[in-house]
Amino acid sequence: MPDPRPGSLVAISDLHIRYDENRAIVDALRPRSDQDWLIVAGDIGERVSDIEWALRTLRDRFAKVVWAPGNHELWTAPDDPVQLRGEQRYLHLVELCRGLGVATPEDPYPIWEGEGGPVVVAPLFLLYDYTFRPAGTYSKAAALELAERAGVVCSDEFLLHPDPYPSREAWCRARVRATEARLAELPAELPTVLVNHFPLVREPTRVLWRQEFALWCGTTATHDWHRRFRARAVVYGHLHIPRVITCDGVPHQEVSLGYPREWRRRPGVPGRLVPVLPAVVPV
Repeated sequence: MPDPRPGSLVAISDLHIRYDENRAIVDALRPRSDQDWLIVAGDIGERVSDIEWALRTLRDRFAKVVWAPGNHELWTAPDDPVQLRGEQRYLHLVELCRGLGVATPEDPYPIWEGEGGPVVVAPLFLLYDYTFRPAGTYSKAAALELAERAGVVCSDEFLLHPDPYPSREAWCRARVRATEARLAELPAELPTVLVNHFPLVREPTRVLWRQEFALWCGTTATHDWHRRFRARAVVYGHLHIPRVITCDGVPHQEVSLGYPREWRRRPGVPGRLVPVLPAVVPV
């Protein structure tokens, strides 16, 4: 018998299933309704086999799964039998998702027709370009030097390769140009839900304990996308600071699970799926 309950668009990110506790949380995730769609906003894990297990598990439970890659999926980890780098690794994951029926940033953007719709759900892959710089620094080199002196260097510098691009920021610029063009072609009457692993605006990074880490958290090139592309909501992860903030009246929702040492400190049940539509009330 069909589930009579209306579906919801829900989200989670930063599953980091190399931790047994997090894998168990993912294994226990269930939709509230047979019609629920799930957004997974990156950082499932580092090994292709883990990424496939999680997406296959979730695909079998939710009416639709939409995936945007995080930086950890793009790492070429020494213990992963799949040693593809850079764009080749990303495209390998895209084909894996397509084989599972999971929507990716390379596919036509699906339209949520449930409560709060119709809305274009747009998974994005944009990376970062070192423009979220610490105060007093005006170049990538100066910002990285400051971060190194502070002992804050993201593992991306060693594991996330930009091949065939000359740098991660060059890859980011290419992704921004291509994605901007796609979003501009969407029907003007349709609002969007923009999904990216990294925040689209700088504001969420202001609460980071170490401001130097913001270098690896986004690009100033997307600061107005929530306005330009009619966002009903923006979904992101990466910071491991789950909360909702508003920018120009648009909720920006950080939906990460995070590492066990982080979620154990938070009240509530870890791995709670965050409702995107119907809309939540920002706090």
